[in-house]
Amino acid sequence: MSTGAAATPAGEPLRRVRRLEPAALAGVMSRDVVIFGRYWKATTFSSVMQPTIYLLAFGLGFGTLVKTIGHIKTVQYIGTGTVATAVLFSSAFPGMFNTFVRWQFQRTYDAMLAAPVDVEELITAEVLWIALRAGVYGLAPLVVAMAFGLQPEAGMLLVPLIGFLTGFGFAAFGVLIAAVAKTIDNFNYVTSAVLTPMFLVAGTFFPVSTLPDGVRTVAQFNPLYHCVQLVRDASLGGLGSADLGHAGVLLGFALLMWRLAIWRLGKRLID
Repeated sequence: MSTGAAATPAGEPLRRVRRLEPAALAGVMSRDVVIFGRYWKATTFSSVMQPTIYLLAFGLGFGTLVKTIGHIKTVQYIGTGTVATAVLFSSAFPGMFNTFVRWQFQRTYDAMLAAPVDVEELITAEVLWIALRAGVYGLAPLVVAMAFGLQPEAGMLLVPLIGFLTGFGFAAFGVLIAAVAKTIDNFNYVTSAVLTPMFLVAGTFFPVSTLPDGVRTVAQFNPLYHCVQLVRDASLGGLGSADLGHAGVLLGFALLMWRLAIWRLGKRLID
């Protein structure tokens, strides 16, 4: 584990080992990149197609009946909203399933912890890799929406960063769930009772302002809601001071889930 100072020849100063060693993070992530090269086609297809189908069904199908939602064209509204859906499914699911399989079935993490890598570095590297992928996959709905009338904006350059920050939080959330789940079948409860309501009540397909007061209040605590607002404002040229609050919520969610994931999985990995 990379928690102590490395020995050096006499007379040379000891190099301080940092809490998160770049070499350890790079080592774990490089393994993920190599493995991803074997199944990237299937993963990319599922991560891109699901939000794209939502966009085509709700944006184009529903859009023929309702031309605008609020003051925004329906295709633009749905196209920017489904970015959050793409980020959610390409981060939370790998966080849950990949972590559980590598920890419980393959015992990959036990082998990696025998190297100069500690639990914090291992989990951080895994979450970082998933978040990077989620940031890229989040662009797919925008590209599709552009084909149907969404105008490119300079603010869209921020979308991968928003997707990365959101994906980091939900990847860490997935790791946390994997650490507390007794069996892989328990993920069905999380998918049905947590993740699905999250993207339905996030302003993805209809404004949160139209919801009942109680549900609207709950929606304000939904990280996906803040992701949707940031992406929509950035993509439609409407960034303002309120978006600092949205970014703050996403940052707080990411940090909280990250620390909880390290704490809980660390207790399961280290006896």
